[in-house]
Amino acid sequence: MPPRDIALALGVVLVWGLNFVAIKWGVDEIPPYMLTALRYIGCALPAVFFIRRPKVGWMTLILYGLTVGVVQFGLLFTAIKLGMPAGLASLVMQMQVFFTMALAILALGDRPSPVQFGGAAIALIGLGTIGAEHVGGAVLVPLLLTLVAAFFWAISNIITKRAGKIDMLAFVVWGALVPPLPMLALSFIFEGPQAFTGLLSLSPQAIFSVLFIAYGSTLMGYGAWAVLLGRHPASIIAPFSLLVPVVGFAAAFVFLGEGVTMLEIAGSVLIFVGLVLNVFGPRLLARRKLA
Repeated sequence: MPPRDIALALGVVLVWGLNFVAIKWGVDEIPPYMLTALRYIGCALPAVFFIRRPKVGWMTLILYGLTVGVVQFGLLFTAIKLGMPAGLASLVMQMQVFFTMALAILALGDRPSPVQFGGAAIALIGLGTIGAEHVGGAVLVPLLLTLVAAFFWAISNIITKRAGKIDMLAFVVWGALVPPLPMLALSFIFEGPQAFTGLLSLSPQAIFSVLFIAYGSTLMGYGAWAVLLGRHPASIIAPFSLLVPVVGFAAAFVFLGEGVTMLEIAGSVLIFVGLVLNVFGPRLLARRKLA
């Protein structure tokens, strides 16, 4: 990967790590289905009026919008509302890396190298090290909801990859047209009319949360992520998100007062080592063979 793309991937990691704090702030005042709807309304408007629809079928756009918007974030926001800690959520969501690598092998024919498998194994140990501090105390239902959300993130990665060489920012913006109506309907059914009337009395913190989630995490983050998936194999790009829990735990500690332990620090180091092996290992081995 060129340095430009590595920097772009790390920028996405930073935004997505901070996003879990914004989600926690948001669901404190806004019901999760309504917050999901607002996220994608903000992502689609006004950008959809200035960006042409990507050269991809409507079914692909609909599938992307349903997997990443309705299912992934509907479940994730609900899990955090039900008590999933923001830092732990940022960790569990990274199971999508392994779901993505498996789905890429099955659906796209990707063949990660042995060193990439080794890097993924080390990173998985890091994830397990961090998770050991928290899973025992986590509520089962929010934990399971977060795992399912991670699986649907992986599915959306494969849909994005299969979309091919298209305008990925347009793909994200036009895909954002899909979630609002289903989520508004679900909000009315399960969260009641108060989910709508409550929008009239939001605090500045909640408004900031919606703006950050919509324009920072979704428009910028997923737009850049989609661009990276369009340039490189999914098995190379997906492991960058392993750094999201490092940022997520740090941000949760600073802004939400969630603690950071030595095991979490040790796990973060293992994640970084695994990521370095996954990204740079094949290139280093190729150079060694040529030497």
